[in-house]
Amino acid sequence: MRLPPRPTVYEINTAVFLERLGRDRGRVMTLDEVPGTYWDALAALPVDAVWLMGVWQRSPAGLEIALTDPALDAGNRAALPDLRPEDVIGSPYCVRDYVVDERFGGPAALAVARAALADRGLGLLLDYVPNHVAPDHPWTTTRPNALLAGSEEDLRAHPEAFLQTAGGVFAKGRDPYFAPWPDVVQLNAFAPALREAVAEMLIAVGAQCDGLRCDMAMLMTNEIFARTWGERAGAPPAEEFWPALIGRVKAAHPDFLFMAEAYWDMEWTLQQQGFDLCYDKRLYDRLVHESAEAVRGHLQADAGYQERLIRFVENHDEPRAAATFGPTRERAAAVTMSTLQGARLYHDGQLEGRRTRIPVFLDRGPDEPVDADLRAFYERLIRAVAESGLRRGDWRLCATEGWPDNDSHRQLVAWCWAAPDTRELVVVNLADTPAQARVRVPWDDVRERTWELADRLDGRSFARDGDDVADNGLYVDIGPWGAHFLSWRDAVGG
Repeated sequence: MRLPPRPTVYEINTAVFLERLGRDRGRVMTLDEVPGTYWDALAALPVDAVWLMGVWQRSPAGLEIALTDPALDAGNRAALPDLRPEDVIGSPYCVRDYVVDERFGGPAALAVARAALADRGLGLLLDYVPNHVAPDHPWTTTRPNALLAGSEEDLRAHPEAFLQTAGGVFAKGRDPYFAPWPDVVQLNAFAPALREAVAEMLIAVGAQCDGLRCDMAMLMTNEIFARTWGERAGAPPAEEFWPALIGRVKAAHPDFLFMAEAYWDMEWTLQQQGFDLCYDKRLYDRLVHESAEAVRGHLQADAGYQERLIRFVENHDEPRAAATFGPTRERAAAVTMSTLQGARLYHDGQLEGRRTRIPVFLDRGPDEPVDADLRAFYERLIRAVAESGLRRGDWRLCATEGWPDNDSHRQLVAWCWAAPDTRELVVVNLADTPAQARVRVPWDDVRERTWELADRLDGRSFARDGDDVADNGLYVDIGPWGAHFLSWRDAVGG
């Protein structure tokens, strides 16, 4: 299935989701048992694709390591105070094999879920972890030259950085800025054996889904891998890891989508290497820590680059948006990330205002109340994005202007969309005080008309004179963390 332009993706933690659905039955449900009404509700939001995070076989060896790690145990107990031994199932990013875990019903159950999604026009995304595998992954014995080897001496001198497996000693997986992860072994991005093995594996995986979210994708670029491993990795090959791999998978599955988890300003590089979408972590950080002016500057990047970003205010790696932003500010951040170019990502529980980030090692989260008002807001917002021209029109950043005794317009960010049958204007106040401004729209044909501006978020409607808008800009007065999502209609012509 080919996903539409600027898709809306909904991430589900598969283990936690199936445990929650199965509580009334007294057992974890499998993917083929998910009620059709649940998929109906996602289709009605609407979203375009479901990312089932963590479907692959988890590693018994990795679980054993995780259970002895005090820091992981502390994190699990902080999220789930009534933690039980059976709640800890191991990390979905410590992959034993790229086969659907039997606890979720195995490959046949995934096929049923995929068909149910496709019947509703929804695509299916899964995970690929390019940087490392579990200590008991078959490749440690069948393809040891695809891994980054160590020696017995390395293991004795640096047990924190090397691991003994059935296939020998290998380096533990890591990135260049942090200590090694304790439960995984490092793949060698420069090894031809790895590149061939991965291509074969992903072509098979590609028959089971419509796209992949690639974990920490930048770690496999020649630049980052060489920086991480230095002489141990050897000389970088002439070709990068991703372009040929993505090309081979797309030759077998032409509509397949590759989405990169990307940090360190590597988004452009990964786009050039073939990724359809890359995380916009920089926007997330600006929304959390910086001002409206920083967000505005971020949105001045090249339009082609913006189109291939996926925006979010929450995912399984980040703290819950409700806990990070608070309910009012979260709405402003959500309007921002939902109405830009590119794609948008929502995380299961985000819409309900859940506040506890569940560690990926767990199959259960705490019971939390649903914020009904926030849920209703998100439903209006997601529906507004789908019903407007935002996913097919031309996007433009809009200037905001103040006057000598009022520069509160600096708190605002504004942009507009225009399609043949619609035009939309979004203005967001990214501060905790009211703001006023004149917003300049780039449309040459606003004169000699009266415009009806309908706010898709709250249903209010405003009439504005086109000549005044053209000469002076559209006057707005927005409360703290407030937003307008204005659909423009000619009051006479419709």
